[in-house]
Amino acid sequence: MNTQETSFSLPKLPYSYDALEPHIDKLTMEIHYSKHHQAYVTNLNKAIETLDKRLMEKTKSLATIFENMTLFPEAIRNNAGGHYNHSLFWNLMQSNGGGAPKGKLAEAINGTFGSFEAFKKQFADAATKRFGSGWAWLVVSNGKLTITSTPNQDNPLMNLPTIVAKGKPVLALDVWEHAYYLKNQNRRADYIASFWNVVNWEAAEALYIA
Repeated sequence: MNTQETSFSLPKLPYSYDALEPHIDKLTMEIHYSKHHQAYVTNLNKAIETLDKRLMEKTKSLATIFENMTLFPEAIRNNAGGHYNHSLFWNLMQSNGGGAPKGKLAEAINGTFGSFEAFKKQFADAATKRFGSGWAWLVVSNGKLTITSTPNQDNPLMNLPTIVAKGKPVLALDVWEHAYYLKNQNRRADYIASFWNVVNWEAAEALYIA
């Protein structure tokens, strides 16, 4: 057993549990953040403690974990992905969000997909058609915007042969049932429609520009 020099921690939620009501309910947010996300952080730290020294040295950041993803066991992949994905997801939503993007991101979306409405449809399709648990993404891949999806807690930053569109995430949507089941039951499409009312386009724009 090794002692980990750096442990990961749960980031502060940037708003209250009820801030996204009525689109995403308070109880779902509380359980999703304090139980599910916390479990990914806890289990990631536990999994890292079981690694040999050579691999542990590659866990100083999520970025280095993702770069060396093929070297790690499944527990690292699932929990590092879950930690990163959720940390990003919380920041891409806000109270009184939604509407349409502006600035350079809006220009890129219109230029790539033809219109904001066409983009929303393609993104919703990716989220709807992701079988089982997973995520829908808007990423910058090879300098261009691309819509993709990943299973489970995988993401486009992971250096894995199974990642179809590798790139930097600009927008993310969690389509695991725990993200919407209390309010929407099996109606994933209703949850996806609600998401557009809470998107933090300023945060997405910052990710795109960076």
